[in-house]
Amino acid sequence: MNNPEIEIWLVEDDEDVRQTLLQTLQLSDIRARGFARAEQALQALPPQAPVVVLSDVRMPGMDGLALLQQLQQRDPELPVLLLTGHGDIPMAVAAMRLGAQDFFEKPYQPEQLLHSLRRAMDKRALVLENRQLKQQLAASHGPGLLLGHSPQIELLRRQIDNIADTSASVLILGDTGTGKEMVARSLHQGSGRKGHFVAVNCTALPESIFESEMFGAEPGAFTGVTKRRIGKIEHADGGTLFLDEIEGMPLNLQAKLLRVLQESVLERLGGNKLIEVDARVVAATKIDLQTAGEAGLFRSDLYFRLNVVTLQIPPLRERREDIPLLFLHFVEQAREQYNREAPPPGGELMQQLLTRDWPGNVRELRHYAEQYVLGVLPAPPPAEPRQSLPQQLAQREQQLIRAAMSQADGNVALAAEQLGIPRKTLYDKLAKYKHQDGP
Repeated sequence: MNNPEIEIWLVEDDEDVRQTLLQTLQLSDIRARGFARAEQALQALPPQAPVVVLSDVRMPGMDGLALLQQLQQRDPELPVLLLTGHGDIPMAVAAMRLGAQDFFEKPYQPEQLLHSLRRAMDKRALVLENRQLKQQLAASHGPGLLLGHSPQIELLRRQIDNIADTSASVLILGDTGTGKEMVARSLHQGSGRKGHFVAVNCTALPESIFESEMFGAEPGAFTGVTKRRIGKIEHADGGTLFLDEIEGMPLNLQAKLLRVLQESVLERLGGNKLIEVDARVVAATKIDLQTAGEAGLFRSDLYFRLNVVTLQIPPLRERREDIPLLFLHFVEQAREQYNREAPPPGGELMQQLLTRDWPGNVRELRHYAEQYVLGVLPAPPPAEPRQSLPQQLAQREQQLIRAAMSQADGNVALAAEQLGIPRKTLYDKLAKYKHQDGP
């Protein structure tokens, strides 16, 4: 693994040895900087430095072991390797106990030293990357599933901020596991509503009890009902009613829900009294409700009433740049949940995460992080065929165009301006991608 951003800081008082070593490192494509005294290196070292320190042990002033101790106090994860022409076993043991990454006695084998330095560079790069991700986590706003800096997720966060404090009905579109309920909860949290957030999975409720669960029931409405029962809609009064997989709601009850949306009233099962309710309705689906309506599988009037605002959640495969941040977030959550320690995810694992297709989306990534923390991570699946560079560039271009068109509400001229390309170019690209996606 090549880390051109990581630099070797060589501390060596013998100028000839220092220059020879610097030349060896530079010929091996390793950036390096030399210091004649340990004090100079300490003074120049900034926090979070992307460096690995290679130091002689016996030097005038501060020696290599003292330098190691000073560096350990500043940053215990900064790799330090030591060289000596007078080394012995006790000194090597002392150095390793103090936290040295490795110890080489002169004369040393250059190949072994270079191999150890590259391993230390990999380790340092990984530590700094994980620190950066943790800083991003600390600075991020919104719930975990909405973490990230991809154009699609940035757009989604802006849309949520814009409509959260309104009473507009919202239809959330997204594949399984993309986090539709998390988006609904974000809308509720930003709404200022003091009532409950009530979530209902419409495909999980048996049709025989659907009406009483949703609308409530009066005593004697049917066998077994001996006291008044408050339904989900009424329980959400003053709050938010989230209807997940809305396509699973029975057709005969869709008309009753439409009345609630239009008139803000409901009738409990077995009752005649109109109950006023003020519940903001957020629905979610993974199918095309308009097409379902045309096929008679969903009420078109309810679809249009729900679809005041549409929020599209991108699948994880279209926001791959967010995967490292999300994975680290879920790893931290799992460590707390299971009270288990786990090493920082390595570069090889991160590369596997970035190349997977994630059909289960963010939910699948969270489960993967839990398995990682618990030490039961399954063997990686067969690698997917790698795309060529032109294919990757075309896919990225298509994602950026879709995000720009969504942000511009379908206005081609505005989207072209945001993308910095001529309008005709954007029309041509839209036509090309529509042809590739099929009719």
